[in-house]
Amino acid sequence: MKLYYSPGACSLGIHVILEEIGKPFEAVAVSTRDGSNRKPEYLAINPKAKVPALQRDDGTVLTEWPVIAWWLAKANPMSNLIPVEFEAETRCLEWMDYLCGTVHPQGFTRMFRASNFARDAEDEARVVAQGKELAAGYLETIEKLWKGGTWLLPSGYSVADCALFFLEHWAAGRAGIELPPRLKAHHKAMKDRPAVERAMKREGISP
Repeated sequence: MKLYYSPGACSLGIHVILEEIGKPFEAVAVSTRDGSNRKPEYLAINPKAKVPALQRDDGTVLTEWPVIAWWLAKANPMSNLIPVEFEAETRCLEWMDYLCGTVHPQGFTRMFRASNFARDAEDEARVVAQGKELAAGYLETIEKLWKGGTWLLPSGYSVADCALFFLEHWAAGRAGIELPPRLKAHHKAMKDRPAVERAMKREGISP
């Protein structure tokens, strides 16, 4: 397998999942900061110009965070990265959709890519402030809906925790947002996992 990622981007969560599984894979950096994701070489792999992308052993490519995470977990059942019970798996997918489809783009992308939402350069400060407010609110919502113990789901550690981790990493680091208590504890528990340590080291990210 081959993971196309940008250091510190949401692809970090998929990187963690691959480290948890433990099978050999190649990690290929495609920096979204310098626009490498929009170069012809990468567009030939993923025309959506996004990371992550996962090239499977048969050469086919998967895109979209929740789908890649779901496929990796289902294709590697011995890793126990997704609940077996149907309702619990449904809730895992529900969380991944919210984290990747709402919290990420509506909150953090507004902060980090304000020009995508602003009317002009002068409007960017407003967009950043709006994104930070939205992101903090989403994190509080996660805190209120928390039903697990250490991990997000009552059924235990899963790919949903890896999705939450990259958002916590952004909040506590780049965005300067104070994590609510359960998320703060979760963030620490994630950083203590060897798979997370390996992924961050490979991407050159400070814990």
